[in-house]
Amino acid sequence: MPHATGPLLTRDVADALCAARDAGAGIWSGSLDLGRTTTQATLAPTHWRWQDRDFPYPERLKDRSIHYWDGAAFVPASRYGRALYKLVPTSWGPPTFEIDGIKMLPTAKVSPYEDARGKVALVAPRGLRVLDTCGGLGYFAACCLEAGAAEILSFEKSEDVLWLRTLNPWSPDPDAPAHGGRLRLRHGDVVQEIERLPDAGFDAILHDPPRFGIAGELYSQAFYDQLARVLRRGGRLFHYTGMPNRLTSGRDVPREVSRRLEKAGFQARLALDGALAQRR
Repeated sequence: MPHATGPLLTRDVADALCAARDAGAGIWSGSLDLGRTTTQATLAPTHWRWQDRDFPYPERLKDRSIHYWDGAAFVPASRYGRALYKLVPTSWGPPTFEIDGIKMLPTAKVSPYEDARGKVALVAPRGLRVLDTCGGLGYFAACCLEAGAAEILSFEKSEDVLWLRTLNPWSPDPDAPAHGGRLRLRHGDVVQEIERLPDAGFDAILHDPPRFGIAGELYSQAFYDQLARVLRRGGRLFHYTGMPNRLTSGRDVPREVSRRLEKAGFQARLALDGALAQRR
């Protein structure tokens, strides 16, 4: 899917545009791509102009929503399929996303992009072939590209998440010439697709599954055995687990994951909010 090129508005950005107009300013400077770049728009009483296109001043926009131009109006970047998928702004710039109101990426203490960068650094991807099992918004893949990975194969099961990626300027575009074809993004369920991948075909793996209650198959011994099969000896795996409350869940998911990884042929230890493992 090609990336959208239109402006993105949050309530704060829209309010700033209108405030500048009301103050009699002819030019507004700010970001129309969630903090990735700074640009300028020309302000008129009835519309504003950006990149040779005219846009209406929006009505008061919703909080906690990102709005894109659909050709007729600014509408929320959300989509309802089997669940409600929504791109959600953060104070950091790079957005997170929600599925039925459940936030998929950490944002309270760090940017989700910076969070991904720290986890990617654990597998040191420069010059390596990387398997990204659950692509999401693509922040792991983007950080692998930034770090000089030779090749990234990324799977994403949800068509709705792939659609959100086309609206998100922080999501890497596999077709961007700057990436040199190093990122291959596939729409597919990695639980099924991994069986067709070659033995020892990857030097590193990043595994960022949804929580256990949503996608238990991605925490299974059978799947970990497949991860071990496709990773070369000595290769590293980072497995996000989050920090579920043991008092309410009755489970210690990070340690359960570590034990299963050990059984599959890894040497594992807890790291950040997950497990870092090396193929024996």
